Formats: sequence, structure tokens, C-alpha cells
Amino acid sequence: MSKTMIVSLAVAAALSVSSYALAKDSPNQAFLKKAIEGNLAEVSVGQLAQQKGNTDGVKNFGRMLETDHSAANQKAMSVASSMGVTPPTEPSKEQKETYQKLSKLSGAAFDREFIKDMVADHKKDVAEYEREAKRQNDPVAGYASETLPALQKHLQTAESLSAAKTQ
Repeated sequence: MSKTMIVSLAVAAALSVSSYALAKDSPNQAFLKKAIEGNLAEVSVGQLAQQKGNTDGVKNFGRMLETDHSAANQKAMSVASSMGVTPPTEPSKEQKETYQKLSKLSGAAFDREFIKDMVADHKKDVAEYEREAKRQNDPVAGYASETLPALQKHLQTAESLSAAKTQ
């Protein structure tokens, strides 16, 4: 086993032990942790799209995801730190499974599946961030409001790539 894999397994074990603590989080802390996992997932999937994308549109979208979600994650980590919330260090199990599924594809099949996943994921994200942004005087709501325009842009981009693929 590589050193990276051992570290990853140790982190996964630590996170599974802390899952009980997650259940006791307030709703905004739970949202923040989920947002950080999502940012980490989008950065890695964006990098994958830049490597495996079949079209410039997919590669450019991957670059946008990596850049925007890296910046969003810095903001989310700052909010987590200010609230005393221990942030996750990797994507969720489901997000890792999506990455694994995509990593096995190439060419047009990769583009099709990547775009489909990004449309579904960003629709869900936009709805969750809109809900969270409605809270008042809350640093997590501020983060959600600040991040929402980028997520809406990602959704529009994914939908336009999807429309282009179906024509």
C-alpha cells in the first residue's frame, strides 16, 4: 500500500468515528460540512474533466470547477474555523463513488456522464445554497449567499453543455 493510501484510510477511519459527532451538529454546521465535502469533490472532478474531457467545453468547465470550488472551499474553511467546526478533509462516500465511475470512462462517454452528473449535482447544490442563504445574521448563510452566483453559473454551463450534446 502506498503512503497516500494509508493516510487516506486513516483519515476515513477517523471520519467514520466522528460521524456520531456530525449527527449532533446544528443544521448550519451540517450544511457547512456538506459544502466543504462538495467543494473537495468538485475540485477533484474538475481536475479529472481537464484530463479526460473529450471537448474543449468539458475541459474548460473542469477548469472553472477547480478554480471556483477551490476559492469557495477557502471561504468555507474560514467560516468553519471561525465557528470552531472541524471541517471534513475529503469528499463523501457517494462523491468518491461518482469520481471512481467517471475515472473509468473516456472520450464522449466521459463527457456525457460528466455533464449529466454536473447538471444533477448543481441543481441540488443551488437549491440547498438558496435555502441556506435565507438565514439571517449567520456566517454560514453569508458563505452560501456569496457562493450561490458561482453555482448558478456552473449549472448554466452544465446545462448548455448538455444541450449542445443532445443536438
